[in-house]
Amino acid sequence: MTPISIRRAGQGLAALCALSLLTGCATTSGVDDANPADPWEGFNRGVFAFNETVDRYALKPVAQGYRYVTPDPVQTGVGNFFSNLGEIGTTLNSLLQGKPGNAGIATGRFLINSTAGVLGIFDVASHMDLVGREEDFGQTLAAWGVGSGPYLVLPLLGPSTVRDTAGLPVDWYTDPLTYVEEDKVRYGLRGLDVIDTRAGLLDQEKLIRGDRYSFIRDSWLQRRRFEVNDGEMGADPFASDDFDFDDADFDDAFAE
Repeated sequence: MTPISIRRAGQGLAALCALSLLTGCATTSGVDDANPADPWEGFNRGVFAFNETVDRYALKPVAQGYRYVTPDPVQTGVGNFFSNLGEIGTTLNSLLQGKPGNAGIATGRFLINSTAGVLGIFDVASHMDLVGREEDFGQTLAAWGVGSGPYLVLPLLGPSTVRDTAGLPVDWYTDPLTYVEEDKVRYGLRGLDVIDTRAGLLDQEKLIRGDRYSFIRDSWLQRRRFEVNDGEMGADPFASDDFDFDDADFDDAFAE
């Protein structure tokens, strides 16, 4: 299951700063390469620059410190815990999309991991080969025929589309953390979730090549299309022919 994130809307600053670093397949587009999906590029670049500054001076250093002091098994357990909470939203959205099979898998995962997995800290369900696809309300809107609309970079929340932005309030209300009454506990859990997600993306960040904004935009759009189409990439109306990856690119990235 992807880190992604988008199921935890409303987490403020870090949530989509982390999302902005998701790197699926991407091009090495230059600054001057226009993408038809991004007609508001001027505005988006300004917001992107703001988010990058906040990430550079606030979120990333905290994530690096968290990764340094937190043992890998603990980080895995934290990620599993928050992923398990996301199964509730996946269940509801799967039903809204007419996918009872995936809804059943998500329900089964939540029940098994919440009990045998000790509140989701251990991903017992995956070891039982019970694995499905994450679903959010943006994907539900797509299943209902709503177009994605232009690419949009949200202040503090990062990459999105008009359709996904419209789905954020519903994702918020299907997030169990929304209903934690104690403010300190709720904010603490959200902060931990954000930091853990960002820490998990530190290595992926090394794969970014060329213009950072274009790379992140194109990779995020490709990743999102993959999720919306349930793993089928389909025809890419915004694909660029400027692919310039070879094995050495990835070797050099992880050698840094």
